[in-house]
Amino acid sequence: MNAQESKPAGWTHQPDHLYKGRRASLPLNIVVIGCGLGGLAASYCLAQAGHTITILEAASAIGEVGAGVQASPNVSRLLMRWGLGPRLEELGVKIQAISLKRWTNDEVVGWTPLGDVIEKEYGSPFYLLHRADFHRMLYNVTESYCNIRVNSRVVSVDPLTPSVTLASGEVVTADLIIGADGVKSVTREYVVGGPDKPRVTGDAAYRALIPTEKLLQDDELKPLVEKMESNIWMGPGGHIVGYTIRAKKEFNLVMMHPDEGAVESWTAEGNVDKMKEYYKGWSTTVQKLLALVPSTLDWKLMDRDPLPSWIHKDGRLVLLGDSCHPMLPYRAQGSAMAIEDAAVLGNIFSHCSDRSQILPLLYAYQSLRYDRATATQTSSSLNRHIFHRPDGPEQEDRDRDMRAAMEDALRVVRGEQSTFVLAGNANQWADKTKSDIQFGYDADEEAEKWWFANGNRLMTLVPSLELKPRVAHSANRDH
Repeated sequence: MNAQESKPAGWTHQPDHLYKGRRASLPLNIVVIGCGLGGLAASYCLAQAGHTITILEAASAIGEVGAGVQASPNVSRLLMRWGLGPRLEELGVKIQAISLKRWTNDEVVGWTPLGDVIEKEYGSPFYLLHRADFHRMLYNVTESYCNIRVNSRVVSVDPLTPSVTLASGEVVTADLIIGADGVKSVTREYVVGGPDKPRVTGDAAYRALIPTEKLLQDDELKPLVEKMESNIWMGPGGHIVGYTIRAKKEFNLVMMHPDEGAVESWTAEGNVDKMKEYYKGWSTTVQKLLALVPSTLDWKLMDRDPLPSWIHKDGRLVLLGDSCHPMLPYRAQGSAMAIEDAAVLGNIFSHCSDRSQILPLLYAYQSLRYDRATATQTSSSLNRHIFHRPDGPEQEDRDRDMRAAMEDALRVVRGEQSTFVLAGNANQWADKTKSDIQFGYDADEEAEKWWFANGNRLMTLVPSLELKPRVAHSANRDH
């Protein structure tokens, strides 16, 4: 069947409000594989650009998966543009600071204010959310614009037609296929040209949620709720991240540790006794938190190198989000990169007026996104090495560097002038240059600027040097 024919009865596009009201003069039939955050965001943006969208989701139902996720200003500005500001205020927590602590005694060695400071600096808030709430927001804003099909597992792709074959045997054709099917992507292998196996990092992550009412009953744990900070305990070979979500009703814990047989899954059960044993020597605060954890999930962390290209050579299949640039969670920018991808893709395809333009438009999308996504992969991997240093000279140097940045931040909070060079600081959130690059980015603005500079010549251009696929390089080049 044709993707356009699968839309529900009475389905129509609602008036759009993005891209300065611009809509593609030639609507394309687009199949999006995967109904995660990236797939939903891409479907919403492409529908706003005037295209007909079908989402194919393998699961039998859209359920609650995952735990904490961060919506930094580069994401929240897009979500607010999409009308989700009130939902963010209702369900999110505005993070007030990053607090980096020693594993043994909770000593704060690094601190960076966020809250009003970051909102004033970048024009959008920094929210902490539950992934399920984030997903529900996107689902609710997207579902009226497209056809979402569950129980639709893609087993093969024909990139030339293009079409996909479902487990049921049904063949769905389209003008363009978008692979938003995550870290275990089926579509990625078609773009790569064969099996693409991830690398083990040696790390895994326990995840748990604790009702904050339990923390509020303990004077030592109460500030973890009231301060609304992201707390990072750094220790030898691992670290713990903890912060409130769901309007401060739940406390999210992510506990990085050496991998001892975990699987790459959001839903794999972990062993609570093993979890507590690993962090046995950590601070009393950590011990109290772990005592409140009745069960945990254990997630094996895998790494993948950047791809040479996100676009299949036949020009009708493209990747987005974790399918092409999966992120390790150490900088909490994985979902942000997928949302940015979606915004750029929608913006660029609002210019489509002929099917012959699909490939040049895909190269435009890749040109805008490749370097930024790859740099963010690098930044995320770097934090692993910073946080996990064993006690000793390198750890002492790290802490000394972070303390200097914290002292400078406190001077600024008091109304004094900054006197410290923060570039390259071990606390990446204190590095103003990095924050400007990461949080000051506006995907729509970048797409508009790019089009103003390149759009007129794009449609008659065989992809030039700046448009062609980038050469892959290791995501771990900084270390």
